[in-house]
Amino acid sequence: QSQLVESGGGQVQPGGSLSLSCTTSGFSLEYYAIGWFRQAPGKEREGGACINDRDNRTYYDDSVKGRFTSFRDNAKNTIWLQLTSMEPEDTAVYYCAEATPDDLQAMCEPPQYGFDVWGRGTQVTVSA
Repeated sequence: QSQLVESGGGQVQPGGSLSLSCTTSGFSLEYYAIGWFRQAPGKEREGGACINDRDNRTYYDDSVKGRFTSFRDNAKNTIWLQLTSMEPEDTAVYYCAEATPDDLQAMCEPPQYGFDVWGRGTQVTVSA
């Protein structure tokens, strides 16, 4: 059974940085694309940061491009999301999810089709 578990969330000041990790089990990570998404209360899920299976090609939503970086180590069954230059608008629950590789950009944009197994999320709060 595929499982993804996020960790590393917490509170950080504006302008600060945070590193999230997504630990996977129950499937061979090297064959799957992984997406990071976030959802704030009352808002739709957005902010995709996606990384492809074996070529490590990435796609980032405009809201996080240049500030967030995703990278992976298939041997460690882990994917990371590095968040920098954080803003209060980044406050949300952050989720990672797996998908069979396809058009990475199309998958990463709403409604995030193809991502069918999700973690439970980790809370990130940006405040002074």
